[in-house]
Amino acid sequence: MGEMAVPAEALYGASTQRAVLNFPISGRPMPAGFIRALALIKRAAAETNAELGLLDPAMARAIVAAADDVAAGRHDDAFPIDIYQTGSGTSTNMNANEVIAHLASVRLDAPVHPNDHVNAGQSSNDTIPTAMQLAAAIAIDLTLLPALERLHGSLAAKATEFDSIVKTGRTHLQDATPIRLGQEFAGYAGQVAASIRRARTALDELLSVPLGGTAVGTGINAPAGAAGKTCARLASLTGLAVRETDNHFLAQATLDTVIAAHGALRAIALSLWKIASDVRLMGMGPRAGIAELALPETQPGSSIMPGKVNPVIVESLTMVVARVVGNDAAIGFSQTGSLLELNVMMPVAAAALLESIELLGAAAANFSARAIEGLKATNRGPQLVEQGLMLATALAPVIGYDAAANLAKDALGSGRTIRELALERGIPAADLDLLLDPDRMTRPGGGGGPARG
Repeated sequence: MGEMAVPAEALYGASTQRAVLNFPISGRPMPAGFIRALALIKRAAAETNAELGLLDPAMARAIVAAADDVAAGRHDDAFPIDIYQTGSGTSTNMNANEVIAHLASVRLDAPVHPNDHVNAGQSSNDTIPTAMQLAAAIAIDLTLLPALERLHGSLAAKATEFDSIVKTGRTHLQDATPIRLGQEFAGYAGQVAASIRRARTALDELLSVPLGGTAVGTGINAPAGAAGKTCARLASLTGLAVRETDNHFLAQATLDTVIAAHGALRAIALSLWKIASDVRLMGMGPRAGIAELALPETQPGSSIMPGKVNPVIVESLTMVVARVVGNDAAIGFSQTGSLLELNVMMPVAAAALLESIELLGAAAANFSARAIEGLKATNRGPQLVEQGLMLATALAPVIGYDAAANLAKDALGSGRTIRELALERGIPAADLDLLLDPDRMTRPGGGGGPARG
């Protein structure tokens, strides 16, 4: 394509510079985690190629050392190519090849070729999707899972702490029968436990990588068995069970694995939205709302109203959820780039996938540290239970559904309690103490007997 002027101080070459000029789109380069994963692939491939006699051992060692430097983040500024580039990610693959070749050449004091040596036995079409999946798996393992595990522990601790606190349950945002605050939090802890299982399932699926398919999935120019050896080295480097896919044509021609993995992330995000939103509702007040919970005060909430404190940690998390749901749409739409033997929307899918993992990990950890762990229960929940109209539910098996409904209606109209009106209707106080025991109503078999409707 002719000559290309490259800045004298640049570690990359003509292919990278041409891509920098071709894609002045967002100013956002590929994520650092993606570059790290790509460098690990180059490192492992160099060792495999040396083992198979395809690279001189000294050259391989130079490539390994250079790739290690890149993976450690020492040359992040040498990766300037925009996310919105060639759909196969070839530009970024060549960026990595050129930077690693340059560094290795300096170390070796001899020429190292970006294609012939650093990219030996590889194609952008298998290294880029492998880097996407490997980077996501590493991020789930190092960032998301620890954050979810901390949040699960925090919620489970609150479930135990709040187990004796009986409050009014609500369905349709209307008063329902009593529930223990600890039971609600056990439900939230269960949601996060399920999220952890989903994240681990996604992690496992991502670890089946396309490496070895080269251009179209056939493995042309890649020695037999090389990808398996390289995957074993990647497993050793990361501590994750990286393995070669058993169907390269599926793995390179589609984003099925990434779509499924991000679907798990969307489920996790929306699960966190439910938990955070419930905490926000129960903390609404402190005087004119539900106010059953007191959230930790983290910062002043208003520039005009002195003393106002807002649930800002919850708001931060819900905005992350919005971003993750948007990323899920972007990744799903990226499947439209799956044409014949290759997907050509991989860079944007990779950026969205990694952003979702990092955001969810950071937001979940922050929610745990700055909202859940300092959460306090107020007296408001127990105080409202005796006034609850749905206490009449416990009387329905004794006096019938219609009579209990009339009792609730009368209590609402008069402002009196179910207990007071039931006493007037002749139910003995001792029976009411048993039937209207709020704690008993929160346990299996609680209430007056089998419901009639």
